[in-house]
Amino acid sequence: MNALDAAFRFHETALKIGGQRQQAIASNMANADTPRYQASDVNFADALARATGDSGAASTVRSAAAVTLAATRTGHIDRGASQGAVVVSSTDLAERTSTQPSIDGNTVDLDTERAAFADNTVRYEASFSFLNHQVKTLMSAITG
Repeated sequence: MNALDAAFRFHETALKIGGQRQQAIASNMANADTPRYQASDVNFADALARATGDSGAASTVRSAAAVTLAATRTGHIDRGASQGAVVVSSTDLAERTSTQPSIDGNTVDLDTERAAFADNTVRYEASFSFLNHQVKTLMSAITG
């Protein structure tokens, strides 16, 4: 039963991180015209390694329960308290390097954001489909 729980927890964590990456990308797209806005992205591999405790992929290992989203400004809302599912830490959220510098200091490139959004959507759907398949297989095994 522990192996089954660990498998489901892994996919749950991957879906949470994928959702939070999608929020970061959407925020970038929404702020494409905001002066001095710095585009950010979640390093999915590092965030997943930290959340699952994979010491081979991350230098500072933390469990999923210990990782929280850091509020860097006083106006930030503590989403972790209300949702209880925050997995991404401020170390996983990094500024994206600008490919096309702008005069107003904004680093959002809408083409890059659209590509990242589509890539993350495909990965999210793949994780969800895999998890759905595991549940169906388990239900088939139980019911015969």
